[in-house]
Amino acid sequence: MRAAQSRTRRFPPSPLHRSWVKCICWSRGRTSGGVAAEAAKIAGVGKVHVADDAAFGHALAENVAPLVVELMGSHDAFVAPATSNGKNIAPRVAALLDVMQISDILSVESEDSFTRPIYAGNAIATVKSKDAKKVITVRGTAFEKAAKEGGNGVVEAVASTGDKGLSSFVGAEIAKLERPELTSAKVIVSGGRALKDSETFEATIFPLADKLGAAVGASRAAVDAGYVPNDYQVGQTGKIVAPEVYIAVGISGAIQHLAGMKDSKTIIAINKDEDAPIFQVADVGLVGDLFKVVPEIMAKVSAPRL
Repeated sequence: MRAAQSRTRRFPPSPLHRSWVKCICWSRGRTSGGVAAEAAKIAGVGKVHVADDAAFGHALAENVAPLVVELMGSHDAFVAPATSNGKNIAPRVAALLDVMQISDILSVESEDSFTRPIYAGNAIATVKSKDAKKVITVRGTAFEKAAKEGGNGVVEAVASTGDKGLSSFVGAEIAKLERPELTSAKVIVSGGRALKDSETFEATIFPLADKLGAAVGASRAAVDAGYVPNDYQVGQTGKIVAPEVYIAVGISGAIQHLAGMKDSKTIIAINKDEDAPIFQVADVGLVGDLFKVVPEIMAKVSAPRL
């Protein structure tokens, strides 16, 4: 185990051979064949398994996990993103296989060794698994994106394991965002508890985000205070982000928040407390009253830069 640096580094590509990469596609409201063809073009993908069944229409973990377990007979590892969906499926797969799950990895050191953050990202642990079958979730922001073109994977249909009848899809309330989605945005403007209330948060953060073409985020304290919905939360218990630019407005920099945004390429912090922890990871720090600093920035920004 080693102490983490103030800014998490980007790790090199995995030493595992790229031809080992395979994908699993299941029908989710559009033709699975089309999705499989797109997945087969991704650089590094060697084979795409396709399971076309209405039981997988909403990716219910109780139905997807048995399918993965069935395929693991001829595979060494199941890798899923450390998203809400991935965190829902992977533990079930690990339990059915009776193996330990390796969570939120940052790099692949060898076929059985990985690094992952601990203590809210303040230290990086290297873990080694003796399990023959590996179940892994990955922090996507720690790896470079694979090219959408360049692959020549084989598409292979696999038998469905059917509907297990343990759960059913009732409905979904999907928020319609006018701004970029947090986890894919190039620029993020986040607000903290110093914004006082929801009206002040909206009047201060939203106009700046709109001018920059940015997504809007928030600290856990701001979410808990009811300034914005949970979907806006950035941090260990929220969303992990790594934009080109992250602007923290009135955020002190609690450990759990820093764990969710330390991978950002450029961090700009605005806080009246010069001893705020956020300044320890910031590339640019502005010490001052956010209600004076933000309007000054607004006056000098005329259009989105990124």
